[in-house]
Amino acid sequence: MDNTALNSNNPTQNILTRIKAQLQSPEIPPDLKEKLQTRLERLEKVMVSSGFQLEFEKELAFLDFNSSLPFGKCSEDILDLHRAAEILEQHHYGLKSVKERILEYLSVLILNKRKGQKMPSQILVLVGLVGSGKTSLAYSVAEALGRKIVRIPFGGLGSVRELKGESRIKPEAEPGRLMKTIHDLGVNNPVVLLDEIDRVAQETRADIMGVLVELLDPEQNFAFLDHYVDYPFDLSRVLFIATANNLSNVATAVMDRLEVIEMPGYSDEEKITIGRDYLLPKALKEAGLEGGVMLIEESLWPQVVRPLGFDAGIRSLQRNIQGIVRKIARQVVEGASGPYKLTADNIGQYIG
Repeated sequence: MDNTALNSNNPTQNILTRIKAQLQSPEIPPDLKEKLQTRLERLEKVMVSSGFQLEFEKELAFLDFNSSLPFGKCSEDILDLHRAAEILEQHHYGLKSVKERILEYLSVLILNKRKGQKMPSQILVLVGLVGSGKTSLAYSVAEALGRKIVRIPFGGLGSVRELKGESRIKPEAEPGRLMKTIHDLGVNNPVVLLDEIDRVAQETRADIMGVLVELLDPEQNFAFLDHYVDYPFDLSRVLFIATANNLSNVATAVMDRLEVIEMPGYSDEEKITIGRDYLLPKALKEAGLEGGVMLIEESLWPQVVRPLGFDAGIRSLQRNIQGIVRKIARQVVEGASGPYKLTADNIGQYIG
């Protein structure tokens, strides 16, 4: 390699400089730091030779990834139960028993945090039909604690490698989803939403359930080993929350580590309130429309809620409202004069 490769404006040299700075962090475990520094020194020697480009780039990516993992970086928890209750009320209508269970769980977490003890060993799993609010509740828990959150979907997950990474002896090796997200978030204590753990592909279910046990067991997750990273990472500060449509496909060993919260279905009356007071304002905001730009006559809400028959969740209701709002958005852009009001005479224009 010629001297221009070592110029300060060279991207490769910039990455090397960044890695060296990252390796100065006191948060990196000493034995890992020594291992990475040895590899870095070897890599710099290789830079002056030819024919190294592909392996060099792989090694550079590995060093950059490992040296920037958040071994000692965590966000500060907000330990305020009243605030948590307000957030749950603000984002979720009804679900009284579910909210109470979550607040009880957070109470135990708060007490343990105040005493400097580990988090509760049991992991929350929200179980219910599609659209019953499981995922959004997990996001509310993260907001209540002031933590970052990442969602890892298990639907159709086809390989353990997607969770645990792949050894670097393989040509296309890369970290697993979990370590990627931890790296990208930059903290070691996010909320990790394990979404739809019952929908894992049949042929890999046993292996993936084994990884779930490893993630959720406090006796194991303090030294989680991603095959790419090849160094134990402490996941004991992570708050895992799982969701499932049902638990029949979840292994017994995983169930032993879960605290089940059943999500009830919504009545039509509850869905009218949710649609009018929660989903419609949100859909208008997402579409760039002012809150008072449109009105749905109160007598028409049953048709908005149930245009195609009964649905225990609110997913269909959300889609219906978004469809209505999109039609209003088009009218606004095309210059149609308001007010935009859904009545018994024109509702057919907005709902198929």
